[in-house]
Amino acid sequence: METPAVTKSQESETDLEILIQSLPKEKYWLRHGLDLHQIQGFWIPSFAIRGIIKFRNQFLARDTDVILASFPKSGTTWLKALTYSIVNRSYDSSDNPLTRFSPHDLVHNFENFIFKSENYPDLESLPNPRIFATHSPYQLLPESIKNSKCKVVYVCRNLLDQFVSRWHFKDSVKSETPQFPISEAFEMFYQGIDGYGPSWAHLLGYWNAGMENPQKVLFLKYEDLKENPNFYVKKLAEFVGFPFSEEEEREGVVERIVKFCSFENLKNLEVNKNGKRQIGPLKNSAYFRKGKVGDWANCLTPSMVERGMKLMEDKFSGSGLSFKLSLPEAEESVM
Repeated sequence: METPAVTKSQESETDLEILIQSLPKEKYWLRHGLDLHQIQGFWIPSFAIRGIIKFRNQFLARDTDVILASFPKSGTTWLKALTYSIVNRSYDSSDNPLTRFSPHDLVHNFENFIFKSENYPDLESLPNPRIFATHSPYQLLPESIKNSKCKVVYVCRNLLDQFVSRWHFKDSVKSETPQFPISEAFEMFYQGIDGYGPSWAHLLGYWNAGMENPQKVLFLKYEDLKENPNFYVKKLAEFVGFPFSEEEEREGVVERIVKFCSFENLKNLEVNKNGKRQIGPLKNSAYFRKGKVGDWANCLTPSMVERGMKLMEDKFSGSGLSFKLSLPEAEESVM
């Protein structure tokens, strides 16, 4: 079924509802009772579909904006904390907003917060640089983002770890329905029927955009960030226009930001142990599980692993995108 075009004339709540009801639908394994709506080949969760359309049609980017993009459970929390700390040079506990707010409440998501309701915040009153986040596929981003000089930073994760992290994340979402078997969830993931998926198409959209215009899109791998955080924090800072001075590097500012945004520090902050998101039912602690590279080996059957590896090999073939699939780490990190 061909997906109907989305135009600005379809932005009233009534017209939006008519459009949404016309889209192909599937049930969402992550949260029972919710639908996935297919638009331009991507499956968008029912709680985000209105926001995605409004974001795409209404957002006006500034050249100074920083857009943090990711597929869910791929390092979003970590990227938000690092970018916020880089831009604001926040790396000490004293009077640091990250000690009082979740990274998700400091860097708001377009489709799940800003454009979720009819009365969204006045974005024009925000000072530069504005930092926003999205799970939107690159193909569905507003033209104002693609055509402006704003920066897009994308963080991704190998598909097996991403799936396992998302599978466990479901336990943090309250539901009155029985647990969805991991085998059935894997089948839907394998077929690409997943929130904001297919996951491989999501990754490839940003990968190709970054290859075509590396000054516009910075493509980061979670695994690389884990392996060499200092290097990539410096690269991130330079990309978003807030490079570290030689004096800052001598004073250890890079290391202090990496340490402050580490899993151990963020997880043990009171706001993330016992705090709650400003919107929705989730506790801040839900965003800090393990984040280990290679945790897929503890959760997936040999058959799932074999099929998942073959899936990545097939989908990323010829693109230049690849992942090193290692065994589980001993240490933990931020999700």
